[in-house]
Formats: sequence, C-alpha cells, structure tokens
Amino acid sequence: MGASPDPRGDRSRRIAIVSRLSVSFYLAAGLAAALVGFDKSGMPAMGMLGVPILALTVSPVAAAAILLPIYIVSDVFGLILYRRNFSGRNLAILVPAAIAGVGVGWATASFISEAAVTLLVGSIGLVYCANLVVTRRLTRPARRADVSRGVLWGGLTGFTSFVSHSGAPPFQMYVLPQRLEKMAFLGTGTILFAVVNLAKLGPYYALGQLSNDNLAAAAWVVPVALAAIWIGSRLVRVIPERTFYLIVEVALLAVSLKLVYDGGHALLS
Repeated sequence: MGASPDPRGDRSRRIAIVSRLSVSFYLAAGLAAALVGFDKSGMPAMGMLGVPILALTVSPVAAAAILLPIYIVSDVFGLILYRRNFSGRNLAILVPAAIAGVGVGWATASFISEAAVTLLVGSIGLVYCANLVVTRRLTRPARRADVSRGVLWGGLTGFTSFVSHSGAPPFQMYVLPQRLEKMAFLGTGTILFAVVNLAKLGPYYALGQLSNDNLAAAAWVVPVALAAIWIGSRLVRVIPERTFYLIVEVALLAVSLKLVYDGGHALLS
C-alpha cells in the first residue's frame, strides 16, 4: 500500500506558495486598494487602474473579484463624505439604467470578451477627450440631464463596471458636459457607483468569483483603501474647481489610453 498523504505536507506547500507570491501580490493589491480609496474620496478615474495593476499578479477575473469588496467597503465611507451633495435628477435617470447594464453584463458574462469591453471603454474615453480638445475654445451652454442620453450612458456605465470596474468613462461622458458644481459631481458619482457595486454582489457570487481566498485577500488591504479615502477627501476639498475638472479630464485620458492598449493587445494576442 502507498503511504497516506500527509496533510501537514500539503499545508506546508500551500504556505510556501503563498509566501513566494505574497510580496508581489500584496504590493499590487495595496496599490490597487489605495487607488480605489482615492477614487471614492473624490479623485475620479483612479479606481479604474486597480484591476489592470492587480492583474499583473492574478487573472483579471480574480482581480475584479478581489477589488469588489474593497469598493463596497469604500463606498460606505464615500457616502458619508458626499451624502448631502448630489444631483437627484441624474441619479433618477442613471441608477435604473446602470442596474439594467449590470444585468446585461451578467447575462453575457460567458461569451463577451473582456478585452473587447476594455477596448470599447477606452475608446469612449478617448473620443470624449478628443471632443474636448476640438470644442475647448467654443462657448457652449451646459447640457441638461436628459433621459435618452442618460439611459444610454447609464446602461454602459453598469455594463462596463460589471466587467472590469471601469464605469467611469461612460458616466463622465454623460455628466461632465452638464458642468455640475464640483461637490455635486462627486456625490452623484459616489452614490451611483455605490448602488452599482451592490448590484454586482449577487451576480459575482453566482459566478463563483467571491471565493473565501478572494475575500480574505481583500480584507488584508481594506485598511489601505480607507487611509486613501481620508487623505484624498482632504485634498479634493482644497483643489479649485477648474483645476479639479482638468485633473478629471487628464486622468480620463490616461486611463483611456491604458485601456485601449490593454484591450487591443489582448485581442491581437
């Protein structure tokens, strides 16, 4: 008869694997969590870099699953910060559309390429940034929060957020032309994405992405995200409104370029 398996040996091998990967993984996870925290504090588009950074050490699907609990915990503190600053009309339009977009993402999760969605999100952001450059010198009145555009961009926000936590470009495509007051812009985005992230919780669980290992990894870096929220919330309140929107636009351009590169590279590979 062969020797019976030694559970202590299996455990030691698991510990060895974790220790070998922990430095690179937790550095990437800590940075990703900090970016999520800065995003929730009111420094938009930073959170979108979380999945690409964490995906350097784990699969993109695992990266998205690990970051979802961090987003949800961070949302609580974001809601406390911006609970009095929001556009009710925008939320009334965007929230139902975004939840429907999450449903579409769930229904198509098995056959929609993540690379194609990444490329689409990045392309939307680049088109918007190019439009800003072309029209910067033109004087245009602020857009109204209209239902037809809100349903379109809200649906895309929910869909792309479900796939890779990259709902910021569609949201900004719809809201930035309205020229909302800075705090109203931040509060509207905070509340919308808090609802969207909660809506993603059930589908992620049903798809088996919220494993014990992923939840344990998320728990380790939640404090990093909370510290980043505290720091970012103080920075954003002293940044002039014009400078704030310039930062948003530059961040959107940088993230969009990164997404286009990642999506195009993945499709070509």
